[in-house]
Amino acid sequence: MPVHGELDRRGLLKFAGGSLAAVGLTAAGCGSGDGSGNGTVTLRYAWWGSDDRAQRINKTIALFEKKHPKIKIKTDFQPYLDFWKKFNTQAAGGNPPDVFQNAIGFLRKYDERNVLLDLNAQVKAGNLRLDGFRAGLEKFGEVDGKLLGVPVGSNSMALVIDKPLFAKAGVTPKMGWTWDDFHTAMRKIRDRGGRPGDSGLYGVMYLYDLYLRQHGKAFFTEDGLGFTEGDLKEWWAKGYEGVRSGIYADPKKVAQVKPKSAVAAELAAAEFTWDNFTVRYSAEGKSSYGLAPIPTTDGEKTRQYLGSLMLSGSRRTRHPKEVARFIDFMVHDPEVAEIMGYDRGVPTTTAQYEAYKPAQESDRTIASVNKEIAAYEESLVDAGVLETITPHPAGADVCEAGFLRIAEELALGKRSVGEAVEQYFAECKTALGSR
Repeated sequence: MPVHGELDRRGLLKFAGGSLAAVGLTAAGCGSGDGSGNGTVTLRYAWWGSDDRAQRINKTIALFEKKHPKIKIKTDFQPYLDFWKKFNTQAAGGNPPDVFQNAIGFLRKYDERNVLLDLNAQVKAGNLRLDGFRAGLEKFGEVDGKLLGVPVGSNSMALVIDKPLFAKAGVTPKMGWTWDDFHTAMRKIRDRGGRPGDSGLYGVMYLYDLYLRQHGKAFFTEDGLGFTEGDLKEWWAKGYEGVRSGIYADPKKVAQVKPKSAVAAELAAAEFTWDNFTVRYSAEGKSSYGLAPIPTTDGEKTRQYLGSLMLSGSRRTRHPKEVARFIDFMVHDPEVAEIMGYDRGVPTTTAQYEAYKPAQESDRTIASVNKEIAAYEESLVDAGVLETITPHPAGADVCEAGFLRIAEELALGKRSVGEAVEQYFAECKTALGSR
């Protein structure tokens, strides 16, 4: 998760991360949260997402308050871009929410600014349980020995495909297929299906990270970028050539149909994105869509990891115990999973994973898609391809936004490959400071 955990490459991630004011944020004891004379505590809880997510989360809050009558929750939700703008302002002023939705790309950034609560003390005190998580996800929010976030839903990169078009082209992706197999498949779909194979993979930072990992590198290290200008030139040159040859969709047409996906708009037969985004394709398009595995370099390892949205606490909260209990409830209570479904990804704890069954959704399309998402992630576990996510330094959110934007400018012909690479490294150098 991804920084985003939530956004895809179709232009949604434009946020470049406003800088915090140069103020020293102190430790807990002088920040947000409220209490009353009768022992009731009020926590401020903020997240980003759609109206549907808000409705689901509000139901889980009502359930929490019913089971914990001495803790009240004051909510605030925004679209992604607005959320982080508001959060930046609140954090700079020393008044962030007590608990909030977070993503991997922001952990080091806000930890360095003393915004995030280290939850390890609450684990030791018994207010937050780290047992029962799937696939080692309890470690996902750890940074330098500090527990800065607890995952609420897992996802992983996948190739969303138009099933009838792939069948027409005689292409059946299987675990372990190679990048050569992938490009052969894209040409078959172009020639036999009359449509570009992919919507354009050159701007998907987390896919490029997997490609780099397959070659012994990574997009990020703890200190900065883990690849060279030459590496990126090769990646973007191949992407540009894919557009010219017609195996990737026309970037101008892709831009014109936003925010609708290029696959649902029948501009391409496939695209790389997070597996839990799959439900949007069935809602937008007329075809039947499914999930295919990530191509490999060696025919074996995809070098994938499970990403996740997570919940973090504010270092300035007056009520760290209640924050921990709230997070514990949201990641362990089975009824929460029944309400949330796969809205934020596949539930991260075994108790919640077993409590929610896709078949219980009244909408058959959603039920079918969620069943496929669960099966896809189970296939990753069974194949033994899951690894640990690469570290994200402070400033990673800015680098991700820049990667998407500059790749799109390249695809639209606004920059040459050389100019795009030079611009990207210049922006990341600024974002990452001395790293």
